[in-house]
Amino acid sequence: IPTGIMGFSDVQVTDRAIYAVFHGRSFKDIARDAQNGINHPDGGQFIYVFSLAGKPLRKYVLDHYICGISVDEQRGVIHATDVNEDEPILEYSIKTI
Repeated sequence: IPTGIMGFSDVQVTDRAIYAVFHGRSFKDIARDAQNGINHPDGGQFIYVFSLAGKPLRKYVLDHYICGISVDEQRGVIHATDVNEDEPILEYSIKTI
């Protein structure tokens, strides 16, 4: 079992910021839950936003577990994919940086 946590899975860099999907579960907890028959959804429930210099700017806590993102800062939306659902495309409004 790897040490540490299941971290970032998708990153998009725009002209203004870096957006990253974050899982945040430890590999140890994932393995323990799997042994106990507990299956968690695939993906992360957080999007972290960083400045282009790497400074944390914002954290979004989502109502779905997502794997991939596409950021449209002009429209103020993030499109995300949720592989756990039959309707896998989601849209979230964001505050522009």
